[in-house]
Amino acid sequence: MIRTDWSIEEAQAVHDLPFPDLIHRAQEVHRRNFDPTVIETASLVSIKTGGCPEDCGYCSQSAYHDTGVKVTKLMDLDEVLKAARRAKASGAQRFCMGAAWRNPKDRDMDKLCSMVKRVREMGLETCMTLGMLSPGQIEKLRAAGLDFYNHNIDTSPDYYREIATTRTMDDRLETVDRVRRSGIKVCCGGILGMGEEVVDRISMLVTLATLPTHPDSVPINLWNEIGNTPVQKRAKPVDPFALVRTVALARILMPQSVVRLSAGRTGMSEELQALCFLAGANSIFVGDVLLTTGNPAAWQDQQMIDKLGMRFAPA
Repeated sequence: MIRTDWSIEEAQAVHDLPFPDLIHRAQEVHRRNFDPTVIETASLVSIKTGGCPEDCGYCSQSAYHDTGVKVTKLMDLDEVLKAARRAKASGAQRFCMGAAWRNPKDRDMDKLCSMVKRVREMGLETCMTLGMLSPGQIEKLRAAGLDFYNHNIDTSPDYYREIATTRTMDDRLETVDRVRRSGIKVCCGGILGMGEEVVDRISMLVTLATLPTHPDSVPINLWNEIGNTPVQKRAKPVDPFALVRTVALARILMPQSVVRLSAGRTGMSEELQALCFLAGANSIFVGDVLLTTGNPAAWQDQQMIDKLGMRFAPA
């Protein structure tokens, strides 16, 4: 049974189980819903970089922070298609396109929809993350065939005000709800290591697990150190076992969601990633760059998966 009525107290009790019991429970849930030997793959490209008017304290692309990121215009369609071909050649199943906007302008929608249509024609699943969307913009993306829309809630409702002031958690949840009701699949997760407490991580997952429908994909990101950002001053390293516990809790609370190890894998050992897979993670980003941060090389990921006797899902 898929529950959407988890309480913080229930989730905390699961999170705090003895480690062997937690992993066993997560594995039981995982095996009931997925092949535990298969890892899904996605590729992420920035189609419009920097200059974002939001003040998110963790982000290298915010106009509020001098991080050295070069501001670019919206990428041309041909360049996007070249990137999609490279992603497919590397084995990616899904091609994610991200733009550093508070929300897209209506004048950009035709170009964005063309990207969706042409990438889908290549046999790739499509995902976009463009900020907040109006109902009309969502309908255009749905009509173009967009498969997934990513809009992370980032952290807990209580901690959110510590990392951003130009939009609220309710703004984010409203966009997620609009996307869900349109029929586009939702990709929604958060970031660990921004100075939050363990209870914030649990609350973030409970927020997702008590939505009317769980997100189809739940990315778990580790914050990458970025100078001249407010989060840099309060960031705390995430204990490896704390990461695994978070992944396991996500798997148990949202049994049919794909749980993706996203940003931060360059700082994870193969052993830590393997523990995350045991805890229920079943997707990774492939490719050398995630928007503006690094990612393991394709050969490293293939080598790791081979060592584990696992396999990537067919592209």
